[in-house]
Amino acid sequence: MPSSSPRRTTMAALLSAVVFPFVRPARAATIHLPYVLDDFSKSDGRSSIGTRWAGFTDRVMGGQSNGGAKFDTILGRRCLRLTGRVNTNGGGFIQMALDVEPQGTPLDATGAQGLEFDVWGNGEDYNCHIRTTDVRWYEQSYRATFKSAPEWTTVRLSWADFVPHGLKVPLNLTGLQRIGLLGWMRDFEADVAISRIVLF
Repeated sequence: MPSSSPRRTTMAALLSAVVFPFVRPARAATIHLPYVLDDFSKSDGRSSIGTRWAGFTDRVMGGQSNGGAKFDTILGRRCLRLTGRVNTNGGGFIQMALDVEPQGTPLDATGAQGLEFDVWGNGEDYNCHIRTTDVRWYEQSYRATFKSAPEWTTVRLSWADFVPHGLKVPLNLTGLQRIGLLGWMRDFEADVAISRIVLF
Protein backbone atom coordinates (compact mmCIF):
# COMPACT_ATOMS: atom_id res chain seq x y z
CA MET A 1 0.00 0.00 0.00
CA PRO A 2 1.51 3.37 -0.97
CA SER A 3 2.24 5.75 1.92
CA SER A 4 0.46 9.11 2.18
CA SER A 5 2.26 12.13 0.83
CA PRO A 6 3.29 14.89 3.28
CA ARG A 7 0.84 17.27 1.56
CA ARG A 8 -2.06 14.82 1.97
CA THR A 9 -1.17 14.24 5.63
CA THR A 10 -1.09 17.99 6.28
CA MET A 11 -4.45 18.53 4.57
CA ALA A 12 -6.03 15.73 6.62
CA ALA A 13 -4.79 17.31 9.82
CA LEU A 14 -6.18 20.70 8.82
CA LEU A 15 -9.58 19.24 7.93
CA SER A 16 -9.70 17.39 11.24
CA ALA A 17 -9.04 20.62 13.10
CA VAL A 18 -11.83 22.42 11.22
CA VAL A 19 -14.50 19.72 11.26
CA PHE A 20 -13.80 18.37 14.76
CA PRO A 21 -12.52 21.33 16.78
CA PHE A 22 -14.07 19.97 19.98
CA VAL A 23 -11.56 17.12 20.28
CA ARG A 24 -8.93 19.57 21.52
CA PRO A 25 -9.34 19.88 25.31
CA ALA A 26 -10.00 23.41 26.53
CA ARG A 27 -8.13 24.89 29.45
CA ALA A 28 -10.56 25.61 32.27
CA ALA A 29 -10.64 28.84 34.24
CA THR A 30 -10.04 28.51 37.99
CA ILE A 31 -12.45 29.93 40.58
CA HIS A 32 -12.51 30.82 44.27
CA LEU A 33 -15.51 29.83 46.36
CA PRO A 34 -18.14 30.95 46.94
CA TYR A 35 -18.29 31.88 43.26
CA VAL A 36 -21.09 34.25 42.25
CA LEU A 37 -22.32 33.52 38.74
CA ASP A 38 -24.94 36.27 38.91
CA ASP A 39 -26.65 38.46 41.49
CA PHE A 40 -28.45 40.61 38.87
CA SER A 41 -26.89 43.82 40.18
CA LYS A 42 -25.44 44.95 36.83
CA SER A 43 -27.43 47.47 34.82
CA ASP A 44 -26.01 46.45 31.42
CA GLY A 45 -27.73 43.05 31.38
CA ARG A 46 -24.53 41.09 31.86
CA SER A 47 -24.04 38.50 34.58
CA SER A 48 -21.53 38.86 37.41
CA ILE A 49 -19.02 36.88 35.35
CA GLY A 50 -19.55 39.05 32.27
CA THR A 51 -21.62 36.67 30.15
CA ARG A 52 -25.29 37.03 29.21
CA TRP A 53 -28.44 35.03 29.87
CA ALA A 54 -30.44 33.80 26.89
CA GLY A 55 -34.09 32.79 26.75
CA PHE A 56 -35.47 30.37 24.18
CA THR A 57 -38.10 27.68 23.64
CA ASP A 58 -38.50 24.37 21.85
CA ARG A 59 -39.51 26.32 18.74
CA VAL A 60 -35.83 26.32 17.77
CA MET A 61 -36.36 22.61 17.04
CA GLY A 62 -39.93 22.75 15.75
CA GLY A 63 -41.87 22.65 19.04
CA GLN A 64 -44.93 24.70 20.02
CA SER A 65 -44.09 26.09 23.46
CA ASN A 66 -44.32 29.86 23.96
CA GLY A 67 -42.44 32.05 26.38
CA GLY A 68 -39.33 34.00 27.17
CA ALA A 69 -37.12 35.52 29.84
CA LYS A 70 -36.95 39.15 30.94
CA PHE A 71 -35.55 41.19 33.83
CA ASP A 72 -38.12 42.00 36.51
CA THR A 73 -38.51 42.95 40.16
CA ILE A 74 -40.46 40.58 42.42
CA LEU A 75 -41.03 41.26 46.12
CA GLY A 76 -38.34 43.91 46.02
CA ARG A 77 -35.67 41.77 44.35
CA ARG A 78 -34.26 42.29 40.87
CA CYS A 79 -34.39 39.01 38.98
CA LEU A 80 -34.62 37.23 35.67
CA ARG A 81 -38.10 35.81 35.11
CA LEU A 82 -39.07 32.99 32.77
CA THR A 83 -42.73 32.80 31.77
CA GLY A 84 -44.70 30.93 29.14
CA ARG A 85 -46.72 27.91 28.17
CA VAL A 86 -44.90 24.58 27.91
CA ASN A 87 -46.42 22.40 25.19
CA THR A 88 -45.27 18.80 24.77
CA ASN A 89 -46.73 18.53 21.27
CA GLY A 90 -43.54 18.43 19.22
CA GLY A 91 -41.26 19.69 21.98
CA GLY A 92 -41.74 20.43 25.65
CA PHE A 93 -39.58 23.19 27.14
CA ILE A 94 -38.90 26.87 27.68
CA GLN A 95 -35.52 27.87 29.08
CA MET A 96 -33.29 30.64 30.38
CA ALA A 97 -29.61 29.73 30.24
CA LEU A 98 -26.32 31.31 31.24
CA ASP A 99 -23.04 30.77 29.43
CA VAL A 100 -20.49 30.14 32.20
CA GLU A 101 -17.40 30.34 30.01
CA PRO A 102 -15.83 33.72 30.84
CA GLN A 103 -13.14 34.59 28.29
CA GLY A 104 -14.33 31.60 26.26
CA THR A 105 -12.95 28.95 28.62
CA PRO A 106 -15.06 26.51 30.69
CA LEU A 107 -15.28 26.79 34.46
CA ASP A 108 -13.39 24.40 36.71
CA ALA A 109 -15.78 23.72 39.60
CA THR A 110 -13.93 20.79 41.16
CA GLY A 111 -13.70 22.58 44.50
CA ALA A 112 -17.44 23.32 44.65
CA GLN A 113 -20.16 21.12 46.12
CA GLY A 114 -22.92 22.25 43.79
CA LEU A 115 -25.24 25.10 42.77
CA GLU A 116 -27.20 27.40 45.05
CA PHE A 117 -29.82 29.85 43.78
CA ASP A 118 -32.65 32.02 45.06
CA VAL A 119 -35.91 31.17 43.31
CA TRP A 120 -39.44 32.50 43.17
CA GLY A 121 -42.15 30.66 41.27
CA ASN A 122 -45.74 29.53 40.90
CA GLY A 123 -45.40 26.33 42.91
CA GLU A 124 -44.47 24.14 39.94
CA ASP A 125 -41.44 21.87 39.57
CA TYR A 126 -38.65 23.09 37.29
CA ASN A 127 -35.42 21.67 35.94
CA CYS A 128 -31.83 22.76 36.13
CA HIS A 129 -29.64 21.48 33.28
CA ILE A 130 -25.86 21.63 33.01
CA ARG A 131 -23.78 21.37 29.84
CA THR A 132 -20.09 20.49 29.93
CA THR A 133 -17.28 19.88 27.46
CA ASP A 134 -18.47 16.25 27.26
CA VAL A 135 -21.82 17.30 25.77
CA ARG A 136 -21.88 16.87 21.98
CA TRP A 137 -25.62 16.92 21.21
CA TYR A 138 -28.51 19.20 22.17
CA GLU A 139 -30.40 16.37 23.91
CA GLN A 140 -27.46 15.64 26.21
CA SER A 141 -27.13 17.29 29.63
CA TYR A 142 -26.96 16.68 33.38
CA ARG A 143 -30.36 17.30 34.97
CA ALA A 144 -31.87 17.97 38.38
CA THR A 145 -35.40 18.96 39.44
CA PHE A 146 -36.40 21.54 42.06
CA LYS A 147 -39.69 22.94 43.37
CA SER A 148 -40.66 26.61 43.36
CA ALA A 149 -42.85 28.59 45.77
CA PRO A 150 -44.60 31.99 45.58
CA GLU A 151 -41.90 33.48 47.82
CA TRP A 152 -38.12 33.74 47.57
CA THR A 153 -36.52 30.47 48.64
CA THR A 154 -32.95 29.21 48.44
CA VAL A 155 -32.40 25.97 46.51
CA ARG A 156 -29.23 23.93 46.88
CA LEU A 157 -28.42 21.24 44.34
CA SER A 158 -25.34 19.12 44.98
CA TRP A 159 -23.49 17.68 41.99
CA ALA A 160 -24.84 14.25 42.97
CA ASP A 161 -28.37 15.54 42.26
CA PHE A 162 -27.57 15.95 38.55
CA VAL A 163 -28.38 12.86 36.49
CA PRO A 164 -26.73 12.37 33.07
CA HIS A 165 -29.09 12.13 30.10
CA GLY A 166 -27.74 10.88 26.80
CA LEU A 167 -24.30 10.46 28.35
CA LYS A 168 -22.51 7.64 30.12
CA VAL A 169 -19.71 9.72 31.60
CA PRO A 170 -20.03 11.33 35.06
CA LEU A 171 -20.35 15.09 35.41
CA ASN A 172 -17.05 16.69 34.41
CA LEU A 173 -16.55 19.47 36.93
CA THR A 174 -13.48 20.79 35.13
CA GLY A 175 -15.50 21.75 32.07
CA LEU A 176 -18.76 23.55 32.94
CA GLN A 177 -20.09 25.49 29.94
CA ARG A 178 -23.74 26.40 30.50
CA ILE A 179 -26.40 26.31 33.21
CA GLY A 180 -30.09 26.45 32.32
CA LEU A 181 -33.36 26.68 34.24
CA LEU A 182 -36.31 25.17 32.40
CA GLY A 183 -40.02 24.56 32.36
CA TRP A 184 -39.71 20.97 31.24
CA MET A 185 -41.59 18.19 29.47
CA ARG A 186 -45.18 18.54 30.65
CA ASP A 187 -48.04 20.79 29.63
CA PHE A 188 -48.25 23.68 32.10
CA GLU A 189 -47.96 27.44 32.63
CA ALA A 190 -44.41 28.27 33.67
CA ASP A 191 -43.55 31.26 35.84
CA VAL A 192 -40.23 31.14 37.66
CA ALA A 193 -37.58 33.71 38.56
CA ILE A 194 -34.00 33.67 39.82
CA SER A 195 -32.32 36.49 41.75
CA ARG A 196 -28.95 34.95 42.68
CA ILE A 197 -26.94 31.93 41.57
CA VAL A 198 -23.59 30.79 43.00
CA LEU A 199 -21.28 27.80 43.16
CA PHE A 200 -20.93 26.77 46.81
